[in-house]
Amino acid sequence: MTAIAVLGSTNMDLVAYVPKAPRLGETVTGRAFRTVPGGKGANQAVAAARCGGQVVMIGAVGADEFGVRLRSALTAAGVDTAPLRTVEGASGTAHITVDDEGGNSIIVIPGANAAVTGLESGDEPRIAAAGSLLLQLELPLSAVLAGARAARAHGVRTVLTPAPAQPLPAELLAATDLLVPNEHEAAALTGLTDPLRSAEALLADVPEVVITLGAAGVLYAARGRDPLTVPAPRVRAVDTTAAGDTFVGALAVALGEGRPMPAALHWASAAAALSVQRHGAQDSMPTRAETDAFAAARPGAAS
Repeated sequence: MTAIAVLGSTNMDLVAYVPKAPRLGETVTGRAFRTVPGGKGANQAVAAARCGGQVVMIGAVGADEFGVRLRSALTAAGVDTAPLRTVEGASGTAHITVDDEGGNSIIVIPGANAAVTGLESGDEPRIAAAGSLLLQLELPLSAVLAGARAARAHGVRTVLTPAPAQPLPAELLAATDLLVPNEHEAAALTGLTDPLRSAEALLADVPEVVITLGAAGVLYAARGRDPLTVPAPRVRAVDTTAAGDTFVGALAVALGEGRPMPAALHWASAAAALSVQRHGAQDSMPTRAETDAFAAARPGAAS
């Protein structure tokens, strides 16, 4: 099994399902409400574990009922939560509106995640023992930098999801091996709306970039190589909340197993396509067997 460390957020997702998202000042009637374990870090950890990775989760939950549920969900998925500490106060929450087209809008309240400002005793050895470290930006930037430094010091591949989008310090980019923004995050980082131009600009700072394009698939670019596009499987999306996190978790597993990048992208895209056909964040993430079967049934063409 490929070993993966995740340094990131855990949130309870409070999800409202509506026919159409409200405009500013508008009230709409929803059709359902759910509380679902989430957070970009925890989502990526669960996705990687379900796809066959040996995953350890570094972060924090609050000393509340949500914290108990968040830890339990990770453990049930096979994630090692030994370094997931409990801090006083509330757990992080994400307030999500999902419309009938599967689109979503999200407000994140950090809660306990804000207490993770650096690495704790024992965190660096766990990172050093992994093949990949998955990072996002829902923790304080000081913690993300500390994790990236530790990974670089021990030769561990660093995979950064730059979400929520914000300016990235040069030190963090220099310690990033693979950057995985969506097309909106790539545009925010570069000021360029064309994904290919964005990818080319990002290669000045990182050696490899994968830009996720939703239903249009993914774009891969690396220094010294021709760009590669992998189309997404055609499916009917009902909830895209954790599609990007599912993709990153599955991609980390595929790369850790030594799959060539085109095959890894196809396999991770299959996992993401399965997730958007189901409601919820972690609840929507497929198993390895499901991903294998779906990917095999839909051989992808790269260009």
